[in-house]
Amino acid sequence: MTKPAVFIDRDGTLSEEIGYVNHADRFKLLPASGKAIRKLNEAGVPAVIVTNQAGVARGYFPEERIRQVHERMAALLAEEGAILDGIYYCPHHADVGEPPYRKDCNCRKPRTGMIEQAARELDLDMSASYVVGDKFSDIELARRVGCKGIFVLTGYGLGLWEYDRDKAGTEPDLVTHDLLEAVEWILEDLKNSK
Repeated sequence: MTKPAVFIDRDGTLSEEIGYVNHADRFKLLPASGKAIRKLNEAGVPAVIVTNQAGVARGYFPEERIRQVHERMAALLAEEGAILDGIYYCPHHADVGEPPYRKDCNCRKPRTGMIEQAARELDLDMSASYVVGDKFSDIELARRVGCKGIFVLTGYGLGLWEYDRDKAGTEPDLVTHDLLEAVEWILEDLKNSK
């Protein structure tokens, strides 16, 4: 039986936005991210990372580095009693790099490939799910798959919201301070939709 999930952007939403994370030691969770994921775990709602990682295509680091960063991410979350149900990433870019990473793929957000793959592999109901991110492309992704889109003011969020929201092209269902506030709203929304 399919279930709703929360699809979460990585950099700027779950973790500090520092540009390209080219070493695992540079990866740091934002305050309350562990608590947010733990709340989803306790509620039985899958927490799934969907992240563009074009640093590979740009030649900034090898794809193996993404695995190392994600191992650190999982370890930091585990220290706070939190577990991710899935991690999906896109190492491609349509205009830079060399094949196989220079590619006009279906997985680079706001395209839907990562969420579609997660839905198949984890038996998720996209139409009852949520996307949380700090960029308008995350909200566009939510629209494309029929999810609710929540825009956070961490990472690039605050600047984009204050200065560029008239260029967004799509409105989020909610704007929150951070991932924890988004998760608290989602859990209430799920309760009310039963």
